[in-house]
Formats: sequence, C-alpha cells, structure tokens
Amino acid sequence: MNTTPAHTLDAILEIYARPFNDLIFQAQQTQRLHFDPNAIQCSTLLSIKTGGCPEDCGYCSQSIHHHTTLKTEALMDIERVRSAAQEAKANGAQRLCMGAAWRSPHDRDIEKVAAMIGVVKEYGLETCVTLGMLRPGQAMRLRNAGLDYYNHNLDTSPEFYGEVVHTRSYQDRLDTLEAVRNAGIKICSGGILGMGESRRDRARMLQVLAQLPQAPESLPINALVPIPGTPLESAEPLDGIEFVRTIAVARILFPKTYVRLSAGREGMSDELQALAFLAGANSIFWGDRLLTTENASSGHDRALFDRLGLYASAN
Repeated sequence: MNTTPAHTLDAILEIYARPFNDLIFQAQQTQRLHFDPNAIQCSTLLSIKTGGCPEDCGYCSQSIHHHTTLKTEALMDIERVRSAAQEAKANGAQRLCMGAAWRSPHDRDIEKVAAMIGVVKEYGLETCVTLGMLRPGQAMRLRNAGLDYYNHNLDTSPEFYGEVVHTRSYQDRLDTLEAVRNAGIKICSGGILGMGESRRDRARMLQVLAQLPQAPESLPINALVPIPGTPLESAEPLDGIEFVRTIAVARILFPKTYVRLSAGREGMSDELQALAFLAGANSIFWGDRLLTTENASSGHDRALFDRLGLYASAN
C-alpha cells in the first residue's frame, strides 16, 4: 500500500509530539466512535510449547542462545489445553491465545495445533496462536481448523530490528503476516517498547503496521520485561508517559483495532494502567501468567476494573 499523508513518518511523529492532554482527548474521541470506552476485551495466554527456540530475540527467555532459568517443555497434550480452555471460559476470557516457541512449525505440528484449536472452539472462545513463521499452506490449514487470529509481532522498527534479532529478518515477519491475511485469518501484530529504541522507531513500527493492505484487528503494545540472562536484562525502563503516548498514537492510527495493553502490566501502577485505558487501550491478557512471565492477577484486575467502572466485553 502506498504511504498516505496521514501515515507519513513526520505526520505520526507530529501526533506523538502533541500536548499530552490534546493527544489523550483525540484518542478518546477516536475510541468512542467505534467502541464502548468502558468495555475491555480479555484474552488468556497459554504456552503450549515452552523453550528451546533457535531464534535469538534479545528480549526472550525461551531462546537457546540465552542463559536463563527457563526449563524447556514439550508440546502440551490436548487434554491440558482442554482444561486451560475450561478455566479461561470460567474466568470470563473471550479468547484463548496459544504460543509455541518455534522458529517455524513443521506440518506435523500444525496438525496438532489444529486439533487444539478445535478443542478451544468447543467452549465458545475465540482462538489465537503464535507459532513463528508460517508458510501459506500452513496458514490455510489453521484457518480451516477455525483459527480466528494469528499473532506475529513486528517488535520494533525495520531500522532498529537488527539490534534485537539476528536470526530472522524483518521481511520474514511481513511475509508471515501476508500469508496469514491471505488465508483469511485476522492479524494480531504490535511491538515491544523499552528495548532501547527511539520515539522515531516506535513511530516507524506503527507506520509499517498502518501501511499493511488491511489494518491488524488486534495490536498488542508490550512493555519490555527485562529477564535475567537475556541481552536486554539491563535495559532502562521506558518512561510511563511515553508508553501512554504510544498507546494514544496507536488508537488514533487504528481507530477500529483492539489495542492491547499487553506484557509488562504486572510492573505497572494502577494509575499508569488507567492512563493507558484512557489513551485507548481496550484489551488485556487476563490471568496470572503470560507465556513465561508474570502478569497482573485476575483478582487485582477485577478490583481495578471495579474502581474504574470497566467491564470485560462480550466480544
């Protein structure tokens, strides 16, 4: 897709630089045109295959290149997935997201994940998986199994990407998104903030997503969780106001997309999360754990929702 004036890098940076109150006001106006401002889409994330990944993503505990304490686990059996789906449904989640630490799955893996998708769909939950790079035929097999969303984050800008990942190119990520979209699967794609990138890098990542032929239906904004033993273990935390600005810019650029306040919430204050919701975040991961890191507890989330007058949406 050709760059439109609204999606030039300079235009996006101009949005970033607006006075904070003006930026939040525009983000709220945008959100209210398309969403109930008090409804939050809640997903649960499940690691179905943990560790042993040949990629060297600098933020990830699951890479074989890093020296973390994470224990490698084989692909989860289908009955454990069934139990997780039951629990997610009972806890009020609308979507179960399943992640496997692969560079790219084998066809035999795709068949096993397809069976898991079928089990999750039995409980009336939306399904999302993140399995690494996909070939077109694999994406179509997942679509035929009933997959609703595929997560494949860009992580950061094309220019900064090489500072974080060396085993997979940026184009590889874009090719997977293309295969997923062509198969008729909805896209979940966003990035990680706080890896040492600049505001320009954050704007560029959003620009690349905005220039896709069709906007992602879900856009996770993650705050880096520095993990001991990874190259980014000593990364400086991103300023909270800058994080919220990125949420607001994402909301303005993607008015109909679910913008997910994703990894890193466990370390955020209630006030910072409230600002993120005000800035346009309308999706979270619901549950005490993400793939391999802690998450804000469901009990704490419910208490925060009550204080803010928010509720888990039915969509």
